[in-house]
Amino acid sequence: MPYYGANGQQGLIDRALFDEPLILLAEDGGNFDDFATRPIAYRIDGPAWVNNHAHILRARKGTDQSFLFWSLVHKDIRKYIAGGTRTKLTQAELRRVEVAVPQYDHQAKIAEVLDTLHAAIRGTEAVVAKLRAMKQGLLHDLLTRGIDANGDLRPPQPEAPHLYHQTPLGWLPKEWEPRDVFSVSSTVTSGSRDWARYYAENGAVFVRIGNLTREHVNLRLGSLIYVRPPMNADGQRTSLEAGDVLISITADLGIVGVIPEDFGEAYINQHIALVRPNANVINARFLGHFLASPVSQNHLSKLNDAGAKAGLNLPTIRGLPVMLPERSEQDAIAERLDEIDGQIAGTLTELAKLKSLKSGLMDDLLTGRVPVTPLL
Repeated sequence: MPYYGANGQQGLIDRALFDEPLILLAEDGGNFDDFATRPIAYRIDGPAWVNNHAHILRARKGTDQSFLFWSLVHKDIRKYIAGGTRTKLTQAELRRVEVAVPQYDHQAKIAEVLDTLHAAIRGTEAVVAKLRAMKQGLLHDLLTRGIDANGDLRPPQPEAPHLYHQTPLGWLPKEWEPRDVFSVSSTVTSGSRDWARYYAENGAVFVRIGNLTREHVNLRLGSLIYVRPPMNADGQRTSLEAGDVLISITADLGIVGVIPEDFGEAYINQHIALVRPNANVINARFLGHFLASPVSQNHLSKLNDAGAKAGLNLPTIRGLPVMLPERSEQDAIAERLDEIDGQIAGTLTELAKLKSLKSGLMDDLLTGRVPVTPLL
């Protein structure tokens, strides 16, 4: 029989059995930040045990249970919390929480709308999780087995050992030529220091480690800083071009990004290495995916464990091993990985829209700002 605590998680049986839908409100949660950063209201259905760190609520006759739940979610419960170093939502404070209750059919329709959106959000989150798991499988398969002349994955090494050879990165296809970053690049450098004095309201994009992510090799552009750089040799050395591969070399080491086409004028600082692939030798997107893959990242971790705790230097970046398939195979691998990244990005955009719609409807419907009557 499941048991639920104040954090909505299952645990050991503690006290009386409930066999009906319940709303739980966390009674205590440590410090104030705990309440500020996690949900305080939970909804459970069916038989359950509940411990003594949660308030149990059931709607009275004439009040829709789901409507009551969404009303409590919408409330800023934190302002009712008492305590200093330890926070607590007491029953006395809970009785001060006011909820506007319209007539029952209006409650039910509001709850139906919000329940439907909530289900859509959960379903979309499940799709995102599935796509991310698929991508991890693709990364492993495409960058350890590759794609044969027929467009299919090669059989795994244990099934076809004659197709593979041992490399510094493990067993990889025989057709893949062992190289290093320096040999497939025209430039490997890093940014310069003291860029803060060139910050501006607009101008060229200044790419920082925060614009890189381990989720994919595309840049995160939600937070940008702009610069008006000096027109000297050092400034021009760190100017970015489409197809440049960026690698973080301090702090969170080894995060990889690839500069897209038509990105415009942009620069980096000393925390990022700039690898400019030789377009005649290697597909920049393939190189980015390869360096970001578990195969290459595991190698980077070993280098870091070996003593480069403060960061990666340029000789290390230049010496990173790279496996070089035929150009057509590089292109096919990059295309497949870009495709699933695009699917994930599109689904995340849809998820953000659903969450925004739900938030807006909660504000409108639960405050009465927008009547639910047209939906009845």
